[in-house]
This record gives sequence, structure tokens and C-alpha cells, in this order.
Amino acid sequence: MSASPQLSNPVAERLKKGELALNLMVRHARTVDIALAARTCGFDGLFFDLQHGVIPEHEVSQMAVAAMNMGVAPLVRVPEKDYAAALRMLDNGALGIIMPEVTTAEDARNSVAACKYPPVGNRGAFGGWAHFGYRAVPAPEARKAINDATLLILMIESKAALDNIETIAAVPGVDVIHIGTNDLSTDLGHPGELSHPEVLAAVERVVKACRAHGKFTGVGGLYGGADAAKAMAAVVKLGAQFITSASEWNLMLAAGTERVKALRALAT
Repeated sequence: MSASPQLSNPVAERLKKGELALNLMVRHARTVDIALAARTCGFDGLFFDLQHGVIPEHEVSQMAVAAMNMGVAPLVRVPEKDYAAALRMLDNGALGIIMPEVTTAEDARNSVAACKYPPVGNRGAFGGWAHFGYRAVPAPEARKAINDATLLILMIESKAALDNIETIAAVPGVDVIHIGTNDLSTDLGHPGELSHPEVLAAVERVVKACRAHGKFTGVGGLYGGADAAKAMAAVVKLGAQFITSASEWNLMLAAGTERVKALRALAT
């Protein structure tokens, strides 16, 4: 009898240990080299953005398969309520889906149904997974292993979602509640004020709801500038673990700016 299939999700493993899971957002990179770079830098996951980005799905799939085999978790943000895109990405290399604009418990249940196999959800049948090197694996074993390794991350980005956070967090099959701090701060009436007391109070409420229902809390958008750094320190202290740390473009601009500044200084 063959051994049960094994899948590893470095982001999930970090979360379960009570550690920070650090993710690099990908909006422009289009080759598998980004997975190597992410591993070298120490990121746990790659956050591929199909909501705001323009990278085609087939290229995301190639990078996702490469990342998975390099020990970096491939996670994909799909457009709002695009459950078909979520299924395609999960079938073709992703180990997690980030679903934006979740507002109600019904949204959460629909996301679980699309992204998790029975008995947790109602994800459509598939075979020949890249996750197992395209080996033939009995469907019950494969689906259990994939369910165990797949993260469903729901984004909370509005006051309406915040008002429903307790019922959203209670939905079985949800793994992470991820706060879109820029959109949420705007909807709360404090655009760009990422460390505003009302924004931090919202984060605290999400953390409390997640802890009550065995979920993890995530935050994104807190990079670049003193206020973002202040907000990041505060939300980590509150208990957020799933962290969208930066985008590849953001890091290149920051490093490029510092390098140019240093070289210009040599001539003064």
C-alpha cells in the first residue's frame, strides 16, 4: 500500500506555531525566478494578485508550481466572488485563495464551498494535480491532503464587513481573516491614517473574533512610510500573524531609491 500523500504549506505551518507568516505580493513579476528570490529573502508565501494585477492565470500557475516545489506557499487573490478563478488556481498549483470584499457570512460560506473539498466544502472534482507531481493519487487521499494544506483567506475591507466579523469568523472552513487596511481605513472615514485609533480598534475586534473561532488574523497594506511602520508594530502586538509584507515593485523602488541616493552622495 502506498503512503498517504503529503503536502506542505509553509504559511500554514508558521501560523500554527504562533509565528508570523510573511508574504510577498506579486503584481509584475512574470517568471519563476520570483519564487527563488522569495525563498532567498526568507518569505513564507507568495501573494499573487489577480484582482489588481494583470499577470495571466497561466503564468501565475507556472510561478505557483515553482514556488510550491521551492518551499514557498503560492497564494492567489482572485477578483471579488470569482469562484471559477479560485477553482482554476487551486487545481493548477495554488495552496491558498485570498477572497476579497467578503462582507457577510454567506460570502464566507460560498468561498468555503468553492475552495474546499467535501466534507468541508463543495469544490469540483479534479485529478492530475501538480501538487503531487502529477502522480496518480487516489481521490479520497488526495482531496484530504489538499484540504489540509489549502488556506482560505477572506479579506475584510469595509465597515459592513467589520459589523459582521463575528459571524464571518464563525464559518467552518475559513482559515484566515485578512484586513485590507487601506480600504478599511477609507471606509471608516480615515483614508491613509493607518495607525488611527479607530482603525486599530477594528483590527483588535477582528483579532478577538478570530481567536474566539480558531481563525488567524492577517493584515496588508502596511508598508512604506512611518505611519505604516507604526501601524504594523501595533497590529502585530495585537495578534496579527498573516502579514502581506510588501510587493516586489515596492521593494525594488525602495532599494533603488536608497542606492541612487548613496551614489549621488559620492559626488557631493
